Amino acid sequence: MKPKSKILIIAGSDSSGGAGIQADIKTITALGSYAMTAITAVTIQNTTGVKSIVPVDPKEISNQIEFTSKDIKPDAIKIGMLHSAKVIKSVISSLDIIKVKKIILDPVMVAKGGTKLIDKEATQLLKNKLIKKVTLITPNIPEAEILTGIKIKTKEDMIFAASLLIRFGAQNVFIKGGHLHSKMVHDIFVNKKEINIIENKRITTSNTHGTGCTLSSAITAFFSCGKTLKKSCELATKYVNNSIRSNLNYGKGHGPINHLSSIVIEKKFR
Repeated sequence: MKPKSKILIIAGSDSSGGAGIQADIKTITALGSYAMTAITAVTIQNTTGVKSIVPVDPKEISNQIEFTSKDIKPDAIKIGMLHSAKVIKSVISSLDIIKVKKIILDPVMVAKGGTKLIDKEATQLLKNKLIKKVTLITPNIPEAEILTGIKIKTKEDMIFAASLLIRFGAQNVFIKGGHLHSKMVHDIFVNKKEINIIENKRITTSNTHGTGCTLSSAITAFFSCGKTLKKSCELATKYVNNSIRSNLNYGKGHGPINHLSSIVIEKKFR
């Protein structure tokens, strides 16, 4: 099987392999695309939490983006962890140079265990500048609350928060509803023309480390191959739910999901 598209991932590394650039590469590969990377930070973490974060120099992040794209032009870009204002500025500058149209931003702000992954100045820059440069932003509820300054307790609050992000300059918003305590999970896709609600039954498990990274990468993979943004969100949600259902149960904390859930191995490779 040949890769169907080429995707550049701009994100942090997760040493436990469940989230970050490792989850992105696994997802994009499992869904049939070719993954390239620009690493923004190295995190030392496992399923129980983040021990430390080692930032990559912003100039070297730009070098990774531009030098890679000069040789292999990406069909789409997925952006994850951008931990400082300097990093965001360097990424914006590089995006202006490489001129890729399909860009998905997952505004990674807090790790599953609660560790803060982005500072205040960076949050403001992301909100005021970066979201205007991307095709879609995919915050979870805590991230949407930070970006909009409102409390989200209902599906209606999610729609209102998404409309605020549109007002701030986002083209499309996909708010993930997993943090609301309800039997059904509602994920909401919003732009100036439509509101689409994806409803799924909640899967009871603590093994959900990296679901946000995985979802945004899956959306990027489907979108880069020619699916509409709305359809890409629907298909990516199905892929993530399927991966959660595997319930790998690795580690002592929030375990990873199964990124290989989409793959059927041919007999000759078994």
